[in-house]
Amino acid sequence: MDLTSLLVQAVSGAVGGSAVGAAAKNYSLSPIGNAIAGAVGGGVLGQLMGNFAGQMIEGWVGDIVGGGVGGIVLTLIAGLIRNMTAK
Repeated sequence: MDLTSLLVQAVSGAVGGSAVGAAAKNYSLSPIGNAIAGAVGGGVLGQLMGNFAGQMIEGWVGDIVGGGVGGIVLTLIAGLIRNMTAK
């Protein structure tokens, strides 16, 4: 695990989480919540995806894609769980 890759994935995840929160208002956690969930998702899922996608997409592009997708996925899951428990 490279610290630079983790940082790029976390920032990409925060951007992805914020974007999906703005696009899917029903799943939004709040601007700060979207960014935090996205950063966590980008870091964690980006590392997992990096192992698989790293063979197809190398370098910074793979880190950005992995982090962004991880941030989107975790933000949507957290928003879905929040909506299910709020009813």
